[in-house]
Parts: sequence; C-alpha cells; structure tokens
Amino acid sequence: MISWLLLAVAAVALLYQSAALTAAAGHWLKSRLFPATPPASLPPVSILKPVYGLDPQLPEAVASHLVLDYPDYELLLGFQRPDDPAIPVLQELLERHPGVRARIEVVETRAKNGKTGVIDRLSRLARHDVLVVNDADITVPQDYLRRLVASLEQPGVGVVTCLYRARAGSLAGCLEAVGIATDFMPSALVAPLVGVREFGFGSTLCFRRADLEAIGGFRAFDDYIADDYQLASRIVALGRRAVFADIPVLTYLADPGWLAVWRHQLRWARTIRFSRPGGFAGMPVTHAGLWAVLNLAAGNVGAAAALWLARSVMGAFAGFAVLGHWPALAAAPLIPLWDLFAFAIWAAAWCGNTAWWRGHRIRIGAKGKIIEKREPEAPGA
Repeated sequence: MISWLLLAVAAVALLYQSAALTAAAGHWLKSRLFPATPPASLPPVSILKPVYGLDPQLPEAVASHLVLDYPDYELLLGFQRPDDPAIPVLQELLERHPGVRARIEVVETRAKNGKTGVIDRLSRLARHDVLVVNDADITVPQDYLRRLVASLEQPGVGVVTCLYRARAGSLAGCLEAVGIATDFMPSALVAPLVGVREFGFGSTLCFRRADLEAIGGFRAFDDYIADDYQLASRIVALGRRAVFADIPVLTYLADPGWLAVWRHQLRWARTIRFSRPGGFAGMPVTHAGLWAVLNLAAGNVGAAAALWLARSVMGAFAGFAVLGHWPALAAAPLIPLWDLFAFAIWAAAWCGNTAWWRGHRIRIGAKGKIIEKREPEAPGA
C-alpha cells in the first residue's frame, strides 16, 4: 500500500518537474526571441534603494546603478540610522560619479517593517513617475532600466519584477544559492501557469507612481513582512498584470553559517505560509529529491531514478540557461539533495510564527502582518 502511495506521489512530482521545465524553457525562449521592445521615448525613472548595514558586496551593488545606460534617472539610497556604517562608504562612491543624480537620505520611521517605511519616504521624495525598488544587495546589468521600462510599457502591465541568481562566500551560502536558482526561481515561473497572477520580488519592482497612489502608497502595508508581495498583489487587484523582466539580476548572500541560512530560509517559508497558506501547503510536491529517496527505499527503483533525473535536468536548465548560475550545471546530479533541506524547512515552518530579520526577532500574524518586533539580539541573522 505504501509503495503504491509513493508511486502516486512520484507521478505528481514528476508532472510538476515537467511543468517547471516547460515554464523555464518558455521564459528562456521568450527572453531571447521575443524580448519586450523599449518605447521610442524613455520616461525618466527614480530608483529607490533601502540600505541597512555594510554588507561585503554593497559597494559593488550600488556602483552597478551608477553606470546605467539610460538617459534620465535618479538613485535614492535610504537609511534608517544616521550612524549606519555604509553611509560614508557609499557617500565616497557617489562622489566618484558626479554625473549621476544620486543622493543619500536618512529616514526616521516607526513602521514595523522599517524597510517599507524607508521606501515610503523615498517614494515621496522621488522626482519621477516611474519607480524602481530593489534590495540593497542587488547588482544590475547596464541595460537594466531599458529592459524594465520595455516590459512595463506592454499593454496591461502594472508591475515588473526580476528573477535573480545569488553568489555566496561560504559553503552554506553556496548551497542556498543553488536552492534559489534551481527550486525557488523555477517555482516562481510555474506560478502563472497554475493561475497565480500576483507575484513580485524584492530583487526588483518596477511600477508607476499613479498605481502606487491608487493602492494607498507603501504606508498602506508597512506592517507586513512581505512588502514586495503586498505591492504586487495590490496593483494586480487594480486590474494590472505582473510580469517577469527578460533579464535576471544578481544578489549576494552575506550569511556565513548554517544557522544563518536556516533562519533566512525559515523566514521566507513562514512569510509564504502566512501570505499564501494554500500554495504553501502544496509545496512538498516540488521536493522531488525527497520522493525519489523514499521511492528508492520502498523498492520503486525506476520511479526514483526518473524523479532524480527529471529534478536534475530541470534544475540545471532553469539555473544555468535562464539565470546564468553555472554551479547549477556543475552540480546538476546533486540538485535533488536540496529538496531534503527544503522539506525540513517546510516542516519547521509549521511549528511556530516567529522569524529572524536583520537581528530583529519578529512574530508574524494572519496574511503576513508583523504583530511583534523585538530589538536586535543577533545582528545579521
């Protein structure tokens, strides 16, 4: 009986891997054969970048925003504290690029989600009507704004977000980077195929000021942990579409150890659990490596081999071809092992409602609201 049940689960998991491979291939083909065309007249853009602390790759990330191939844009860097160690470093960097309209703003905010409080203030200081928000550690290509605006100008589009790949300097961080490229990103590409219309990542959110004002600005959801999801879902509720840009961006995972990676992944998992409980409950179907191991233990060798192969191929294609993450190709046969870790995170996410975020321990309530935020106990967690 158990053997037959595992075979049934394996079949469902195999279908998911097929769907993920199809979605990744579709995105890859569309990005290369039919990229969005930039408008003849490019609108001016304001980039809003909240910063908290001096991570190792922060100067490189900010520097990539100072050499963009775009005729008219400004960059606003927002901090929560005037004594943030990143301020003098970035001020010196900005002074080396006097031709770019860029400045630092220190924002006092009492928002439970301090990052959203900073972005809200920056959005009101911004001069332009097309806004781009991305996390501090995001590094972008030179044609970043051209590609975003090209997608935003497509009929009905209200939000443009970017897939991303990650770099890390530790073994734990490298494992997490492979998981992002071969598990999290493919699941995002599958979402539209199963009717999920609202999606958006902190890696990039490009939208119009008019739509932001229509949903009440960032202050309307500055007590939610998933500000990126809240922004995208509320603009989609206006009747707009959310789409992926045809370029990925790069992030850096500064967390050095296994505990930090565990906490990082657990925060993401609990954020999804409270924001989209239905979708979160079904996530084990994506953990093909787990079902391959269990089927092997039950003697279903053929099913186990098929699942392992499908997971490896899908992960390698999505990670390398779509995102340019070469470790996904080099470690393709080991990709299913990530699913064992991912399943443990999924199970742990049901056992509590707290998460660590930049040293703060927060308690999450219904729909992802932050109901309690404690002072930092472990900086960098």
